[in-house]
Amino acid sequence: MLNYGIKRLNFYLILKSRLNFYFFLKSRLDFFLLGMAIVARFGRQAKRFNGVCIKTSAVAVLGLCFILVWSAFSSSYTSVTDQRSTFGEISQPISSNQNRGKPQIHEFKKDNTESDLEKDVRKRINGSEPLVKVDSKEVKEGDVKVEKDSSKESENGNEEEEEHKVSDEPENEEVRKESEEEEGKVNGEVQGDDDVNAVLDSEGEAKVVVNEEDESSELEGEKKVKKKLGPLFDPKEKYNWKLCSSRSKHNYIPCIDIEKATGRLKSYRHHERSCPKLPPTCLVPLPHEGYGIPVSWPESKLKILYKNVAHPKLAAFVKKQSWVVESGEYLTFPQNESQLKGGISHYLEFIEEMVPDIEWGKNIRTVLDIGCTDSGLASSLLDKDVLALALGVKDDLVDLAQVALERGFPAVISSFGSRRLPFSSGVFDVIHCGECLIPWHSNGGRHLLEMNRILRPGGYFILSSKQDSIEAEEAMSKLTASICWNILAHRSDEVSDIGVKIYQKPESNDIYELRRKKVPPMCKENENPDAAWYVPMKNCLHAIPTAIEQRGTEWPDEWPRRLMTFPEWINNKEKLIADSDHWRSIVTKSYLIGMGIDWSKIRNVMDMKAIYGGFAAALSQQKVWVMNVVPVNAPDTLPIIFERGLVGVYHDWCESFTTYPRSYDLLHADHLFSRLKDRCKQPVGIVVEMDRILRPDGWAIIRDKMEILEPLEGIFRSMHYEIRMTFAQGKEGLLCAQKTLWRP
Repeated sequence: MLNYGIKRLNFYLILKSRLNFYFFLKSRLDFFLLGMAIVARFGRQAKRFNGVCIKTSAVAVLGLCFILVWSAFSSSYTSVTDQRSTFGEISQPISSNQNRGKPQIHEFKKDNTESDLEKDVRKRINGSEPLVKVDSKEVKEGDVKVEKDSSKESENGNEEEEEHKVSDEPENEEVRKESEEEEGKVNGEVQGDDDVNAVLDSEGEAKVVVNEEDESSELEGEKKVKKKLGPLFDPKEKYNWKLCSSRSKHNYIPCIDIEKATGRLKSYRHHERSCPKLPPTCLVPLPHEGYGIPVSWPESKLKILYKNVAHPKLAAFVKKQSWVVESGEYLTFPQNESQLKGGISHYLEFIEEMVPDIEWGKNIRTVLDIGCTDSGLASSLLDKDVLALALGVKDDLVDLAQVALERGFPAVISSFGSRRLPFSSGVFDVIHCGECLIPWHSNGGRHLLEMNRILRPGGYFILSSKQDSIEAEEAMSKLTASICWNILAHRSDEVSDIGVKIYQKPESNDIYELRRKKVPPMCKENENPDAAWYVPMKNCLHAIPTAIEQRGTEWPDEWPRRLMTFPEWINNKEKLIADSDHWRSIVTKSYLIGMGIDWSKIRNVMDMKAIYGGFAAALSQQKVWVMNVVPVNAPDTLPIIFERGLVGVYHDWCESFTTYPRSYDLLHADHLFSRLKDRCKQPVGIVVEMDRILRPDGWAIIRDKMEILEPLEGIFRSMHYEIRMTFAQGKEGLLCAQKTLWRP
């Protein structure tokens, strides 16, 4: 069918050229006859007046007409020949830059022979291919450079690997292109994308038209022009690293901490997130007493190295507590010990007894723990298959969130003043506040309204405290009644000596209409409840979704079915399934066995550019937890991640992440740098931030374009990272590096 169409196209083009030639020749012939007539008239005048000048002019005009007709014949013939040669092979149009030299790559080598699979990869620029398996023994012996020989792979390739590449990659590539086409979408707003334009043919297969930065093509007379961008990293740049000299020293958090004291300023942290104009390019020092490799999971639940988190305020705090004990070089955490009398296990059983509908690890999977006290709640809930994310507020100068991360529990820190938290709406099953000391009723109740925004319809808000003033309790009761929260239970536990209140968020909008006073008012329909990045808190109630195609109308399936069961409001379930299959194959065949990573020492993992949580889902059987970061310039897929029973946040990687230094054991970045080419003023700051939040001996796995990975490897080497693996396939590649204890 394609050959027939090409033949028809050639026929019409030739016919058109013949007709053009005919009209062109006719016009030239008319001009020639006109010239002859003029010459004849001049000839008659010459005979009448015998003028020598007129005769000479006539001869000159006749000669010019002859030359003009001859050139018309020559140009017309040449034009037809060029058109036929240009469109003879429609799939390979003539490019004005087809002889332009390509940049040389030194570290990532590639055989000149290109197999059919590589041609497919070359066309699908942003695809993430499974790695070729590497013998783990070779990895352990030293650094590995994987150089791909395309001709040998096509003859001796692994059949199972090839089957995955053929069946899974196109579907996942469509997922990736949808993500990249919608780059610039900040919490629901989409900007254009110039790099890759994906279209679907009649058979539903993805086709990609790639506009390369160094090439321009002309097809059927239409030239496509691509805006040329400079390299993300300058390959010739030489880096001279220095240590940061901030007040927080080894615990420096750029967008939270105040770098230098001025005047009478005594606070160490900003009231709101406030980042430097340019991201820091200095390296955070190690603790003064040195840094030790963290205790592996699950031993870290019971003890951690004290020097890794030590500072004066924590030392004073430890002396007053029973749930944490200083024991030599370790901080130990006696089992079932907490700030609550009777232990955390009794506390959780007491909650289930109060509200039997709360079934930990079944219908309750994602929990937000406000305040992050002793991490006992996260530890006990983890045993029940509940993922509790601890939120350390900015006033936590004891840095208990850092202790939670060192123990291997999910935690993030954030200012909780006037801006929204970096979560989408209606995602948490339970929000817990155990003596978190937040004045919920102040400032028009905006903090509680923020809890209402991120709490799932029908979700639970658990508030426990020892004693509340009568005024505070009355104000809280009035506020919860105004937002129609139903108080399911209010009891005092004699064992723990605390009072517990359990509220439930409405599941429909009907109850809002029954309020006598519409205070707080309903939010406007055009206000996006998922907009959270640098968005101020709203003193209004967002309407609860009612249509079945809207998110939030149904409670998710019980865990673990929830991980792979997708509700009706998700439009493209096939893409999610393809994404999960894609990452499962890569993790199983490459990450777990082919890179030399000792996964028994990996606990805290971050996916720096999560889409649907497929990478985290692929690691669900490992003893790790994954922080899924959805960039603010990417499609808003964070609700889908929470729907699957995973956790994550919004973030802009042009700024520092809100966590402590040395928080994560492994960072994973899939095409993160190539999508930030136009956004960040100082892209090397992203690498510096990765170094800040990565632990010594931690791993960084980066999948991206070759033009980015080559200079990126040089940056990591300048930081004295061990480059454990490099891999190249077409224009795509992978870089695996391990951080060392080196500091400048």
